[in-house]
Amino acid sequence: MADHIIVSDNEATRTIVMRRPEKKNALTREMFLAMSEAVNSAQSDPAIRCLILSGRSGVFTAGDDLEELLEEATTEPDATRPRGAVVFLQSLVNNKKPIIAAVDGIAVGMGVTMVLHCDYVLAGTTTSFLYPLTQYGLVPEGASTLLLPSMAGHQRAFSLLVLGRPMKAEEAREAGIVNAVVPPGHAIVEAQKVAREICALPPEAVGLSRNLLKQPTEEILRRMDQEEYVLSERRRKPPVVASVRNFLQRRTS
Repeated sequence: MADHIIVSDNEATRTIVMRRPEKKNALTREMFLAMSEAVNSAQSDPAIRCLILSGRSGVFTAGDDLEELLEEATTEPDATRPRGAVVFLQSLVNNKKPIIAAVDGIAVGMGVTMVLHCDYVLAGTTTSFLYPLTQYGLVPEGASTLLLPSMAGHQRAFSLLVLGRPMKAEEAREAGIVNAVVPPGHAIVEAQKVAREICALPPEAVGLSRNLLKQPTEEILRRMDQEEYVLSERRRKPPVVASVRNFLQRRTS
């Protein structure tokens, strides 16, 4: 499972790559924990000045692994074992270093959420952002309901998070979610250029400025907790479980 997350350090940049092509980079608990460790360990390493999140094989990520999500929803909950997604999102919120998203292809659910926590986002022209959670009877997570409206406005946030309408790369740029749209396959190359630009700046000034730009950590974590409470209640409801199970059956039939 560790092979599904590739972490590499080049000069002052740490790159975290989701690589599970057979499942469109769908994220398991182990993958979330591996990414969280990569983010957390960078905090105490002064040699790492910037982070890049990326996918491969023309896909950013299809979001949470639904088979694992279904298994968690139908087994007895363990209060001492938080969801891997929550652990990863907390690492993004507490991260103090600039983080760049290099998005190519689809970014679904959690793929959208993690982008909202990044400081600079590059998207290939074929990129599509999709948030289908309400279709399963679920709700947004990771403080998406706080971050997206502040970036894109209530109406665009409603369209993406509630109606589940896809947002293309150029639309996302116009909405303020994406900084630049680049040719397919070029997002990671352009992200590396931006990372070098960031790393050439005085690190203390970058850190202080970034902190001033970000919404208060306490507010983000509070909204995350609110969303997680509602999500944890809803994902165990029989209609939600049936909806996810039906989707998986249709996908494999």
